[in-house]
Amino acid sequence: MSSGELSDLVRRLEDVTTRLESVSLKTTGDVAVVDSPGINESINNIAKRLQNVAGGESKGVSGKASVASVEAYDDLISGSLDVYLKLSADIGGEVKEHSVMVAAAFKTQRDFVVQVSKCKEPKQEIFLGMLQPMSNHIQAIQQYREKNRASKMFNHLSAVSEGIPALGWVATAPKPAPYVKEMSDAAQFYTNRVLKDYKETDKRHIEWAKSFLKIITDLHVYVKTHHITGLSWNAKGEDATGPVAASTTSVGAGPPPPPPPPPADFATSSGGAADAADDSKIRSALFSDLNKGSDITSGLKKVTPDMQTHKNPALKKQQKGYFKGPTPYKAPTHSSVQPPSREKVPPPVAKKPAAKKPPKLELSGSKWEVEFHEGNKNIVIETTAIKQVVYIYKCNDCTIQIKGKLNSITLDSCKKTGLAFDSLVSTLDLVNCQSIQAQVRPLVNCLNLVLI
Repeated sequence: MSSGELSDLVRRLEDVTTRLESVSLKTTGDVAVVDSPGINESINNIAKRLQNVAGGESKGVSGKASVASVEAYDDLISGSLDVYLKLSADIGGEVKEHSVMVAAAFKTQRDFVVQVSKCKEPKQEIFLGMLQPMSNHIQAIQQYREKNRASKMFNHLSAVSEGIPALGWVATAPKPAPYVKEMSDAAQFYTNRVLKDYKETDKRHIEWAKSFLKIITDLHVYVKTHHITGLSWNAKGEDATGPVAASTTSVGAGPPPPPPPPPADFATSSGGAADAADDSKIRSALFSDLNKGSDITSGLKKVTPDMQTHKNPALKKQQKGYFKGPTPYKAPTHSSVQPPSREKVPPPVAKKPAAKKPPKLELSGSKWEVEFHEGNKNIVIETTAIKQVVYIYKCNDCTIQIKGKLNSITLDSCKKTGLAFDSLVSTLDLVNCQSIQAQVRPLVNCLNLVLI
């Protein structure tokens, strides 16, 4: 019995005392007799309830622990959860709707904790049925996030969806507290995003993120204190028969399926006796025929040649609706073979040739750019600095002379192009080129050939 009920009993006892003081007493000799049966009945009832309270307190530490676990869960709901709900209502929108679902989930788990404090540990199938309402709430909260992916509050919804599975500690044994801590870390990934997005704009969201993490932190402390190795069932309690009936409609739970139809009773149906007699006669006749052995075929009529359709074609004409079998396969003759039909196939659409770009030869910084030359045999480049490089791109049927010492030369996507140069400090690179001729007069350190 909780402290509130005990206070109520004390108050009622004080009321009875007041009535006793004001009632008229009949005195017989030196003995005072109370002339009020109602007062006597009230005193007896209160005495019995006080004895029950005393007996409940004498059951040991297990009874107190169960009550303490429920009171601690109530403190969590009235504390951090209530702060979270107020901040969610202040923000509004999807965050407020989501918080209503979270409150319902914690209310369902609170009913579950009360049931655990009163009942023995049930069988596995009953226990799974007790967990189903909480599972429905968790799924509904996560589905709400998936339906609102385009919301501006998606990080808020994701933080709740990642943290709400912490309510699944009831199905984790023997160490449920670390599981709650893991869910807190998962939710913190999205609460950090909320802190980053609203750090300089709206402090309400900062407080909201902290309040939700506070709920999971308090839940972790609660589990570690009252259910350190799993659910603390009441060994002297009653048998659990299933989930507690919720005060509100369970989220996501549909009506129970209808019962299966009763089995058909053919013996008592109309005409059942007559049908049973007919079946008995049929079975008797069947077994009597089987017992004849080889004589069972003595009653069959012999089929004579005049009754066979393949020997008497006239029978086919007499029988209307006679089904003819499939026609035997005949190999086709050359004259009967028809050429395959040729459907007109639209001609392939020719690709438009790429527009030709004007040829280019210029020095850009320390880079010579030679591009889009066609049939030019007199391309001459005179380098003036050793750090200069030459880049030749998409030149076709050209001859290029490079005088002087430079850093590197690169030919990219060129065809039928000749190259003559004096000396290189670094490398000559040929990338995706065809039919290239290169001539170096003194020396080249390295040649790179890349085919794509």
